[in-house]
Amino acid sequence: MLLEKEIDFMGVRRLAATISAVLVLVSLVSLATKSLELGLDFTSGTSVRLSYSDTVVLDDVNQTLQSNGYEQAVVVTFGTDRDIRILLGVDENVAERDQATQAAVVGETIAELLRRDSNSEITLAGSDYVSAKVGAELAESGGLGMLVALGIIMLYISVRFQFKFAVGAVVALAHDLIITLGIFSVFSIEFNLNTLAALLAIIGYSLNDTIVVSDRIRENFRRMRKGTPIEMVNTSLNQTLSRTIITSFTTLLVLFSILLIGGESTQGFAIALIIGVVTGTYSSIYIASNVILYMKVTREDLMVPIKEGADLDSMP
Repeated sequence: MLLEKEIDFMGVRRLAATISAVLVLVSLVSLATKSLELGLDFTSGTSVRLSYSDTVVLDDVNQTLQSNGYEQAVVVTFGTDRDIRILLGVDENVAERDQATQAAVVGETIAELLRRDSNSEITLAGSDYVSAKVGAELAESGGLGMLVALGIIMLYISVRFQFKFAVGAVVALAHDLIITLGIFSVFSIEFNLNTLAALLAIIGYSLNDTIVVSDRIRENFRRMRKGTPIEMVNTSLNQTLSRTIITSFTTLLVLFSILLIGGESTQGFAIALIIGVVTGTYSSIYIASNVILYMKVTREDLMVPIKEGADLDSMP
């Protein structure tokens, strides 16, 4: 019997499943039709690296570039607050074989423009052409990395808990990643290497939340003598609720700080992780738990195997 103060999470599991299915479907349709707004990390472009003698003010750099015809340039810091990287699209009028030479010319031109409007000494650290082939290889490697991670996670949870829990965890992770990518696609938010790194971080965060809940579900299935699987899952979710809320809240505080004051270079990373934390918290309650109920998990699935010759009276 559920305690009166407990939240009946599983009472709306069908509604939650419907909402998730709609969000996943919209995300997949958007990814299929609009695809992602890929940044220069995944497409052809020119990367110009500059080192300043003093701290760089990115707003001043952006203003100089925009006033000189480089409106689409993306300026990010890397390494220290005195080093910047400027990302530019390619000139379609230049043949691909000449892009490397053109990149060197563009680098010198931009360095000279910034020197003219700055009191700092500016050194051109490098100017490179990044081909679309390199971007495709990065995207392929990132996708393969996520698939391998999901496979290893499924194997680990199958051994650590039970196969039904592994299916629930992987479905929850896929749910989180698809919706995150879908939001980036629907709202045309730039997808770059920082965002790809955020997706891998989402896997870790969501998995950790799911494992905490799964561990409590397994424990209650073994200890509670009465109650249906739905009641035992509800009890487990309520017992881990305070931990889930505190962890998510503190993580979101940090991520919103990064989003607001971290600058343009970290915006995609912060947005992806904010979406991932919200969906990861939701999926650990309504997706992973819902899947194991759908697969009809039982107390017998989670009982400790009895060793041959063991004293049955001493078993819990």
